[in-house]
Amino acid sequence: MSNTATDIAVVGFAHAPHVPETFGTTNGVEMLAPCFRELEQKLGVGVADIDFWCSGSSDYLAGRAFSFISAIDSIGAVPPINESHVEMDAAWALYEAWVKLRSGQAKTALVYGFGKSSAGTLRQILGLQTDPYLVAPLGVDSLSMAGLQARAGLDAGRWTEADMAAVAARTTGGDIDKLLAAPKINDPLRAHDIAPITDGAAAIVLAVGDRARELCERPAWLTGMAHYIDSPVLGARDLTVSESAAKAANAVTGGDTSGFDIAELHAQFTHEELILKQAIGLNGDTRINPSGGALSGNPMFAAGLERIGFAAREIINGTANRALAHAASGPALQQNLVATLEARS
Repeated sequence: MSNTATDIAVVGFAHAPHVPETFGTTNGVEMLAPCFRELEQKLGVGVADIDFWCSGSSDYLAGRAFSFISAIDSIGAVPPINESHVEMDAAWALYEAWVKLRSGQAKTALVYGFGKSSAGTLRQILGLQTDPYLVAPLGVDSLSMAGLQARAGLDAGRWTEADMAAVAARTTGGDIDKLLAAPKINDPLRAHDIAPITDGAAAIVLAVGDRARELCERPAWLTGMAHYIDSPVLGARDLTVSESAAKAANAVTGGDTSGFDIAELHAQFTHEELILKQAIGLNGDTRINPSGGALSGNPMFAAGLERIGFAAREIINGTANRALAHAASGPALQQNLVATLEARS
């Protein structure tokens, strides 16, 4: 789906610090409030200037029902507003807001996501996304599923452990040989192959047409967004490729992925970046994850939204003219969203 009906842009982005643990509540209020204050100050807007809110989070992770409702305490319930929520990464909340703005029902939207990953046993909680009858009872966790995917790619010759280490080295500045000498903690995965457990939150403001130009000197215009899903049955698909990421990228680029200055990919494991680069068709001229990507900070249910935010920030700051952003949800890159952004004179 390409953006031909309405000009919509990212005009502001803020995120909480990426930390291993916070001491606030699990509804994200303490992490979100500073993000909202930062956006209000940068853009010169208040709560009454936003037409639509949409958030992404998980009650499983928060350990409470309707955690997204109590998160509204960070904004304030007055004046009343049109609000919505998705029980997944907030990149999909941004998609909902994008559709809302395209339909003409709003001119501005606030999109946010949050996750306190340190509150529970994150990697076991993520296993609850699997089939509740055939897979979840086995006790499989997110590392085990990622390990199966990484091993499948190694055995098929699609990548090597050195290729995986090279992704980590670019992110951390480490030495590839030293990384390869590190012990495996979930064969074939080493510590550097795995995104850290991270508490965090992020927020983005979208605006339409002239309103976007009023709020931001150099808006990051969303030229397209699409998302697709693969089978939740891990044995029913080839784990070494991502058909849904390829479909989403083709839908928004028409197959031409040249000319992107940067690409922010939501790769929570080093081998996932290798899969995504191939699926999307990125070449060596595109800088991958200048922000550090999820491997440097992976706040659950906000990291995908951050990829869009960091890509937009490069355009807003004038360090990029065209950018591609990607978000993933579910085990082994089950669901994938791709967005394209650009600057305009």
